[in-house]
Amino acid sequence: MADRLTTYRAKRDFGKTSEPAGEQGRARGAGGRYLIQKHDATRLHFDFRLEHDGVLLSWAVTRGPSFDPADKRLAVHVEDHPLDYGDFEGTIPKGSYGGGTVMLWDEGTWEPVGDPDEGLAKGDFKFILHGSRLKGKWVLVRMKPRRGERSKHENWLLIKERDEFSGPEKKPIIERALTSVRSGRTMEEIAAGNVGWEKGFRFRDAESEDKPAKRAPRPSGIKGRLAAPRFVEPQLATLVEAPPKGDDWLHEIKFDGYRVEVAIGAGGATLYTRTGLDWTEKFREIVQPLADLPCRSALVDGEAVVLDKDGKSDFGRLQAAIAEGGGRGIAYYAFDLLFLDGEDLRKLPLSERKARLKKLLEDQPGTGPLFFSDHVAGHGAETFENAREMKLEGIVSKRVEAPYRSGRTKGWLKSKVSAGQEFIIIGWQPSTVKGRPFSSLLVATRDEDKLIYRGKIGTGFGERELTAVWSELEKRGVKTSPAADVPREIARKSKFVRPELVAEVEFRGWTEEGYVRQGAFKGLRLDKPAKEVKREAADPPEPPRPSAVISVDTSRDAGTLTIGGVRVTHPDKVIFAPQHITKRGLIDYYRAVAPLMLPHVVNRPLSVVRCPDGAGGDCFFQKHASAGFPAAFKSVSIKEKEAKGEYLTIVDEKGLIAAVQMGVLELHIWGAHNATLEKPDRVVFDFDPDEAVSFDTVKVAANEMRDRLKSLGLVSFAMTTGGKGIHVVLPLTPHHGWDDVKAFAEAIARTLSAEAPELYLAEMSKARRKGKIFVDYLRNGRGATAIAPYSTRARAGAPVAWPVAWKDLAKLPSAHEVTVETAAAILMKRKTDPWAEYFAVKQILPLDKLKQ
Repeated sequence: MADRLTTYRAKRDFGKTSEPAGEQGRARGAGGRYLIQKHDATRLHFDFRLEHDGVLLSWAVTRGPSFDPADKRLAVHVEDHPLDYGDFEGTIPKGSYGGGTVMLWDEGTWEPVGDPDEGLAKGDFKFILHGSRLKGKWVLVRMKPRRGERSKHENWLLIKERDEFSGPEKKPIIERALTSVRSGRTMEEIAAGNVGWEKGFRFRDAESEDKPAKRAPRPSGIKGRLAAPRFVEPQLATLVEAPPKGDDWLHEIKFDGYRVEVAIGAGGATLYTRTGLDWTEKFREIVQPLADLPCRSALVDGEAVVLDKDGKSDFGRLQAAIAEGGGRGIAYYAFDLLFLDGEDLRKLPLSERKARLKKLLEDQPGTGPLFFSDHVAGHGAETFENAREMKLEGIVSKRVEAPYRSGRTKGWLKSKVSAGQEFIIIGWQPSTVKGRPFSSLLVATRDEDKLIYRGKIGTGFGERELTAVWSELEKRGVKTSPAADVPREIARKSKFVRPELVAEVEFRGWTEEGYVRQGAFKGLRLDKPAKEVKREAADPPEPPRPSAVISVDTSRDAGTLTIGGVRVTHPDKVIFAPQHITKRGLIDYYRAVAPLMLPHVVNRPLSVVRCPDGAGGDCFFQKHASAGFPAAFKSVSIKEKEAKGEYLTIVDEKGLIAAVQMGVLELHIWGAHNATLEKPDRVVFDFDPDEAVSFDTVKVAANEMRDRLKSLGLVSFAMTTGGKGIHVVLPLTPHHGWDDVKAFAEAIARTLSAEAPELYLAEMSKARRKGKIFVDYLRNGRGATAIAPYSTRARAGAPVAWPVAWKDLAKLPSAHEVTVETAAAILMKRKTDPWAEYFAVKQILPLDKLKQ
């Protein structure tokens, strides 16, 4: 067999470099080891390597890998490397081939999709990576050389294929992950230590075995890691019958997983259970992403979960992922931050701790595996009902301004949608079914330091659960029942075990005797000691504290409230009659969407549609400020044809509340901000269909516009209008004037109409619109407005203008699918803001390109 390492060895002087000379290994089945080495040679690049046929196939990826399928990274095919090169991390001397610093940036295993040799020969090589950093489906595509081009290397493209791991990155993985997966060091530390290679990957100084390696100063702006904080006993929630009322509480989803505290520091990331057990090895899939967080040290509190196809946490799936080893598919939802960069944050209010936590996680991709556990401020009852409708575990309510206190407290309260808790396994009953070791488990709780029998659990056991539980039961057999109150007829047919195992059980309540009704086994809780398992009894809800946000103003009117600092009269007046949505309910909606809506609305001139008698009454359009508007409404002076006019504008959430108070059911915004009034910062294409045009056709039209804009190098976003159509919105950097922006919009619209006159119309003519879509570009002139994202519409059903991701647009059956009633549940369910990248887009109109 030909030596595939001849070229590798010929390029290196092993008397100078500490790289391994290596030998070609034995070929084995498809797949094997995968790794990436970050290599700072003549230019920084990433060496991508896959074990195959006894060597490491190698490509130099110039810009590094990306999780975004749209990023096609050049990968230059280089010489095969020996297998033991995959353990090399250190420095190659200057003047040697490849001289520079080498970091082991990622490692794991790979498996081919199809025959790898056929894929390599064809130039379409697909595979799946199971690395610490890179995961999922990838492909290497060989590029055809240009005519007359000669090169000693083949050029390929490394591309991420679409799967659950792919998607746009807020910050590229190569900028988020700056340390070695093996040693935890930066490139600068590796270079300064002059660390050479040794078999088994022991570190040594290349000049002297005894001399300690010098540590390089970190590059500007990056500080060294501190020692990881110690484990802290977590704060636990008290069970209550119903969530608390008032705006001094926030409410989070209650996850169905393992509570995990993460300590991050110089040694990487260590993951602890609620009792302080080190379970890092069980959650290997999320260890490296946590270690890569941009901090010197941190202690994070959260929950490890596995999500089902509907995006709900599933404890059974989590158990399966752990049992399979490595925890594939596990996600981590972080909800509190106890320490950061050496500072103890536990005495700070929860609101501030969560704000710092959100910032720490701000660059994480929407695909995970790390997520910020968001919350709803106030509205406990509504949040709980949403959780019930979505069939979630329940919610956890936390005092907004409270510090972090270890142990079970009433600063955190949990409200469960369905009954469920942990139980101690005290025995089992044999099964008459062949291959099934037991028919049911006997369970108990420890109340007042005494084991109390709580019934039998006979359902919820799959083959995996039966095997796992049985292996634990066999180790713990005893002759007599640990609980004295097991009924005689049950004890006679049962076998007993030491009361050490804890089972998670879902059930439908308690019988009069105090037994579990219709219990189903969910999994073993190896993270919780049996001595702590008690029967949970819900405390009655606490009366609401006086709130500074919502208060009754009895001095004026018994029907007046102050909400968010705005005086609201007749809060229970019905605005949308069929849905019985009141003024108070509409304010609740706007407060829920305010963080998403306000960046698009504040400090712009507004026009509003006011309906003093609700959606079913008379409505009128208003753009000028007038007497009687609350102080939360501001005004901006704008030059008109003959004089100056005072236009409406708002600056914060109070403005939204004041709008509802004034009977505003629609907010329409200018295409520019007050400060840059003559330089528009958005373009809107309104696809307004005739009644005879299906919504599917409108969706195709919107996608065609997106593709047309993309061909011009422009990024656009989609929004259903709450009526019949779709807005395609183009964010701009303020640069061109109104005339140029309107001319651009008109040119695009008329081009569309000219190319497909049977479908599109670029003129406001109802007579000619039959069976067509009016591409309304007129909303882009000075003084013209468009419906604001998340604004309600003054129409039956309480629809809202709703931003959507392009990939989700195809699933929508209509442009008015989202309503005031359904919006909250959608916000809670979705993982990412579909317009999250809107304000990060920096672009101006390519007017020169358009003229060509």
